[in-house]
Amino acid sequence: MTTKPAPKPYILGIHAYVPGKSTASDGRALVKLSANENPLGTSSAALAALESSRGEAASYPDPDSKALRAAIAQLHGLDPARIVCGTGSDELLNLAAQGFAGAGDEVLFSAHSFAVYDIAARRCGADPVEAPDCDHTADVDALLAAVSERTKVVFLANPNNPTGTWIAPEEVMRLHAGLPTDVLLVIDEAYGEYVDPAHQRLGFELAARHDNVLVTRTFSKIYGLAAERIGWATGAPGLIDVLNRIRGPFNVTTSGQKAALAALGDQDFVVASRTHNTVERARFVAAIEALGNHGLVAVPSEANFVLVEFNGELAAETALGAIAEAGYAVRHLPGQGLPNALRITIGKSADMDNVIACLRSLCGESA
Repeated sequence: MTTKPAPKPYILGIHAYVPGKSTASDGRALVKLSANENPLGTSSAALAALESSRGEAASYPDPDSKALRAAIAQLHGLDPARIVCGTGSDELLNLAAQGFAGAGDEVLFSAHSFAVYDIAARRCGADPVEAPDCDHTADVDALLAAVSERTKVVFLANPNNPTGTWIAPEEVMRLHAGLPTDVLLVIDEAYGEYVDPAHQRLGFELAARHDNVLVTRTFSKIYGLAAERIGWATGAPGLIDVLNRIRGPFNVTTSGQKAALAALGDQDFVVASRTHNTVERARFVAAIEALGNHGLVAVPSEANFVLVEFNGELAAETALGAIAEAGYAVRHLPGQGLPNALRITIGKSADMDNVIACLRSLCGESA
């Protein structure tokens, strides 16, 4: 006889998500370049909306996020009826797995992709399956080869976290075309706004034309609203209906809805954030490439971070400690199969200068 409640075995297989650190081992506060937050902060319009919502704390929020969905639809040329909002895109990723996979099924994703995909699969009792990647990039052929009769959901992060890599629209289309029509393709575009705007619409177009494509986005990254936990997804009516059936009631707060609505209206802030990221990322990558003779490699990135590999005498763990001593938290990734790499968020110009100087010093180069 059991003497206490027993969790399901598949729940015990979950390794809880580990967020980016913001303190050193001795408790010192560090500049946080470990969570891919926006170094420019938050739009002043969004901050004003947050302040204005304080008087509504006693009332439940709009359960359907109607005004926010309408604004998202207007900005992106979508149908608001085909949009659902969530507690960050994380909630929607988990709901996609829960709604379309279960015990005995498989949830497929590329190696070295977002840690939540494995968790989402295990939460609903499905088996997570990793397909090999190629140069830290999703390999369409490998993903298609891994599809079985048990596959129900395929997650594709584009750009990918934690590697920053991106596959071109024609490769995304090839992946979708090769999947059975009863397999759900979830295109996770948490970092989509950092990509060249000319390449940002493919996911939306696929989701508008097909019954098995769901695209997720978030306000946590380029919009600088990570604390408010607001995400959204678009897809066919049947997909949105399923997510609405199982999402939390009142899942997006009034303050979050108002802040996101105001943030959408401040596209100048979005453009400034993307421009800052593009310039500083290129400068940081050039500095890493200049240290290539010491074994440092910058993985090509389309996101607001760069994965730096340490393939020489300087170890990633040593660099992690030295960067922390210099006052910065970055992300070490042994738990995701990348023990010789650090994921470094693109921060303010001065912060990137300091990280570069630290790495140059570790390599024995003059500042």
